[in-house]
Amino acid sequence: MDVLGRYRNLIVLVGVLFAQVLGLAVQVKRTTDSEPTRLIRIWAVGAVTPLERMLVWVQTSTGNVWHNYFYLRGVRAENRSLKAQIERMSLEQVRISQDADQARRLQALLAFKEQFISQTKAAQVIGSSGSEQSRSLYIDKGENDGIKPDMAVITADGIVGKVLHAYPSTSLVLLINDQSSGVGAILEKSRLQGILKGTSAGEVTLEKVMSDETVPPGEMVLTSGGDGIFPKGLLVGRVTKVGAGSDLFLNIRVRPAADLSRLEEVLVVTKIDERQAQPEQTGAARAVDILAERLPSVPPKPPENGEKGATPESVPPTTPGSDAKPKAMPPQASGGSAAPTAVNATKLAPAAGTAPMPPSGKPPVPKANASGGDAVRVFPKKVSPEPVPPAVAPKPQAPVQDSPQ
Repeated sequence: MDVLGRYRNLIVLVGVLFAQVLGLAVQVKRTTDSEPTRLIRIWAVGAVTPLERMLVWVQTSTGNVWHNYFYLRGVRAENRSLKAQIERMSLEQVRISQDADQARRLQALLAFKEQFISQTKAAQVIGSSGSEQSRSLYIDKGENDGIKPDMAVITADGIVGKVLHAYPSTSLVLLINDQSSGVGAILEKSRLQGILKGTSAGEVTLEKVMSDETVPPGEMVLTSGGDGIFPKGLLVGRVTKVGAGSDLFLNIRVRPAADLSRLEEVLVVTKIDERQAQPEQTGAARAVDILAERLPSVPPKPPENGEKGATPESVPPTTPGSDAKPKAMPPQASGGSAAPTAVNATKLAPAAGTAPMPPSGKPPVPKANASGGDAVRVFPKKVSPEPVPPAVAPKPQAPVQDSPQ
């Protein structure tokens, strides 16, 4: 109380001055480009801004600590799990790649052919049929543009139909939901084949699928290529409903992938190429291929000529005292008897103690040794097949008898 009593006049003066400044701040406005702002607001913003900055910094720092440390405590375990998943996917990719290579090799082995769309013609829809019983449309391309009947009409989403009639400048396209249309189709996963046909209500159904088969809703339907119009593998639509049909077949309802009621531009397939699948030569060569390349090849068969001599053969020398006789040369395949040839004429001469070969070319009957031993038959020795000139047949010599031992 003493302080208030002593400085009473000063405190009152300061309060009056503050009230006056506050009143001036409320009344004074600062003009800017956008709009005038009261001075009291500018002062208030300037006073509060540092406090707000401090609060935001504290909040940001706390959030960073939470997200960078506490929140990431399980990242290490998650990282290990992701690495294991990547390894499994890598192994699965290798297995799928090997299966694909094997499928290509088998496809090439069986001489399968693949169809490729090599040329298309863009066309614009200019009209449609005026009857509910006939679902077709007209395009602005015709025979002058290379359009012919039974050409496939597709879009980026899926197939549309086929060219029914081609006129000089326009063409009539029969849609797949027409009751007179028919497209060969196959289910993507179960590989069941059927015929895609339209109904009078404009729906699309897949027929000729046996009732004992299981077709889940949502399975994709592709073209099978069996109709000869659409290439194999084009998207048709998706199965929406499966029910029991007439006879022994299922009633499968299909929703077309292309919106047949909002067609504006289409593509007409004007050319389809058939190519035989070729296996990709990837990976190392097999051991059997390398071994086949290193094995020696079979030498060519020498030409047969009856005028020349046979293959040269020589008679090995006999031991002294034996009555061995040289074996005669076999006759040629042509039937003519040619003179024997040898590397050297002296090799065909009878050795000492042997009887000469008669000029008839037939082998003589083996004789017994003078000492009473068994007869000795001499077999010719094969020599390397080197080209040699024909030799003169040896002259018969007088038989030489061995003295008894």
